[in-house]
Amino acid sequence: MSIQVSNISKRYGAQLALDNVSFTISPGEIVGLLGPNGAGKSTMMKIITCFIPPTSGDVSVYGFDIREQSLEVRKKVGYLPENNPLYTDMYIKEYLEFMAGIHQLGKRTAKRVDEIMEMTGLNPERRKKIGALSKGYRQRVGLAQALIHDPDVLILDEPTSGLDPNQLVDIRNLIIEIGKQKTVMLSTHIMQEVEAMCSRAIIINHGKIVADDSTGQLLKHNEETDQVKVEFDKEVSAALLKAVQGVIDVKRISGNIWLIEAGREHDVRQDIFRFAVDNHLAVLSMQKQNTRLEDVFQQLTKK
Repeated sequence: MSIQVSNISKRYGAQLALDNVSFTISPGEIVGLLGPNGAGKSTMMKIITCFIPPTSGDVSVYGFDIREQSLEVRKKVGYLPENNPLYTDMYIKEYLEFMAGIHQLGKRTAKRVDEIMEMTGLNPERRKKIGALSKGYRQRVGLAQALIHDPDVLILDEPTSGLDPNQLVDIRNLIIEIGKQKTVMLSTHIMQEVEAMCSRAIIINHGKIVADDSTGQLLKHNEETDQVKVEFDKEVSAALLKAVQGVIDVKRISGNIWLIEAGREHDVRQDIFRFAVDNHLAVLSMQKQNTRLEDVFQQLTKK
């Protein structure tokens, strides 16, 4: 296993940030680590990367123990923290050469810096100082420093946070390409990114793992119900909608647009039409909703 986490707990005083967490990640996987704010995602990543010690439990990276062999672990791991700390008064190439020196690349430095700038698409901005770069290019620099020593494992904490749609697509494609050769673990609040990039998702809530499966299997989590999005021409009460045969729950999306959850034993749409006729309403639109990872996430973490 590239990463093996066994019974990890972490306390900050009276607060239990991680509670007996265990999982393994195989070489070549791109795994999403998901959870609400404060669930323990960043703490888990900091433990794996040897930034902080666990209170109890064990972690190994390619067989190296984070406590006894932390320098060997750091050689194996590239880490992009959430806040992406950079030396903004340094030029891109200068900064990457500095990072290569920390990793003792020696005579390989010049070639590796050129390779990594090409890989991360930094060449168009190579003559700029980091402080003059857009958020998207700063994220690229952060990825470049994490990759400079050619690690086997890449740990990325919120790598697409704050990016515009075009920047987001660029970084996502870069991570997918990197994941063809390395083990990648990333945290994000953007469920669409997990569906696009990750083959597997680990969901943490209140410091405990509440789901660990392939994204395909997680999307089957709530297949026992259907969700129908419907828009009426006039105001309607939630109580009346809940009284429709087969309806389990309703949620107003906006105005007269509702999301209706119903059992799968029969198609609730015909009952909604009858309800509309009986209450002198017109149905402006109605469609079944495909299950999204966001829906599964909310179900597993709303408690």
